[in-house]
Amino acid sequence: MVPAWRLRAAFARRLSDMYGAEVPAYTTLLEVAGQVNDDVLRKSGAAAERLGSIERVTAERHGAIRVGTPRELRQVARVFGALGMEPVGFYDLRDAAGSAVPVVSTAFRPVRAEELARNPFRVFTSLLTCDDRRFFDADLQARLEEFLARRQLFPPELLELAELGEREGGLPEELAERFLALAVAAFELSPGPVDRAWYEELEEVSAVAADIGGVTSTHINHLTPRVLDIDELYRRMEDRGVAMIDRIQGPPRWDGPDVLLRQTSFRALAEPRAFREPDGRVTGGSLRVRFGEVEARGIALTRAGRALYDELVTEPAEVWAARFPRTERELAVRRLAFFTYGPVAGRPRDGARPPRDLAGLLDGGWVTAHPIVYEDFLPRSAAGIFQSNLDRAGTRDAGARAAAAYDQEWLAGAMERPVHDPFDLCAAQQDRSLARTLHALDLEETP
Repeated sequence: MVPAWRLRAAFARRLSDMYGAEVPAYTTLLEVAGQVNDDVLRKSGAAAERLGSIERVTAERHGAIRVGTPRELRQVARVFGALGMEPVGFYDLRDAAGSAVPVVSTAFRPVRAEELARNPFRVFTSLLTCDDRRFFDADLQARLEEFLARRQLFPPELLELAELGEREGGLPEELAERFLALAVAAFELSPGPVDRAWYEELEEVSAVAADIGGVTSTHINHLTPRVLDIDELYRRMEDRGVAMIDRIQGPPRWDGPDVLLRQTSFRALAEPRAFREPDGRVTGGSLRVRFGEVEARGIALTRAGRALYDELVTEPAEVWAARFPRTERELAVRRLAFFTYGPVAGRPRDGARPPRDLAGLLDGGWVTAHPIVYEDFLPRSAAGIFQSNLDRAGTRDAGARAAAAYDQEWLAGAMERPVHDPFDLCAAQQDRSLARTLHALDLEETP
């Protein structure tokens, strides 16, 4: 049997190879990211691996796809389920961007720490909200849903193999090879002609809606490597003449701990596509829908830490530096970020009893704190990346609303599987490590 984590690692590698062949600038992005990571490792040594080994950082990718209906979302969840990837988080991008981005999203990824360590591949997956009257009137909704109902994104054989793989936790080698080939092919850019009139009608509303509902297939919109110095990568990409979006999304650069997620991308490239004209002719043209994103990951914040971040997100860097904790210790003691804890090995025996407060345990050399990496996404940043790569803002009726109340509970029902809360996952990991540590110190009460 090929276990799920090996399927996931192989799928991520093959997807990266495919995307590099289709979008050569992505290969340039990988090359520059590798150079920056090597330079940071040489300069900083072990500190460069504080948030993950260089092997993990180098292998790390997240992809992004878009689907049109709950049925398609259930199917893609089955494919990712065979790779040991589960839905985590709910992201509403409709109000997070100034332009028309009519989607809600989740991310499929491993949820256990040991699985993330083996291969942390993630896919940010967006679902079109066809019933949102801010973007689609009743007539366009009906025609859009009819179009989406007719298409088949994933072949039945792939879905059958995915179901088997998820149930068994892996696949026999020969079936694994077939599954991987079908899965990668499902996310390739289709050479089939695009109905020009239909695509352009949707594009007037939203370029994102056109990319989802204006074609008969899905595809990888971007594939994202991880870099240890995103500011330096941004500079080097521009030096190579690659057009980048206008800013790095997420927290500012500063001299304190890296937290959450910083992202940027090169601008979507004009790619040749075939179009079917109203008279039936097939003509040439181009579309700008795929881009190259890159990310730098930091420490996961608790709900209180996230509330502080959200309060400061639009403030200049000097305000951020004045109000946000400047050390990991302060983040831990103030319960603003997540850490795993362990007893200090070989602490000199001085007859003292360990204190019962976390600050005392840390300052007295009883306990070490290791940051938990933020494995998830920021809706404002995701929407900002989407928006920065659009040629037009689209349209929106601010006075109308969606018919459905989209939230995490709705999403779980649509997929017919639970959606994990990212805060809960981090809290459980932290609590387990703290309980083990306190037991080792013969302390029973949580500090």
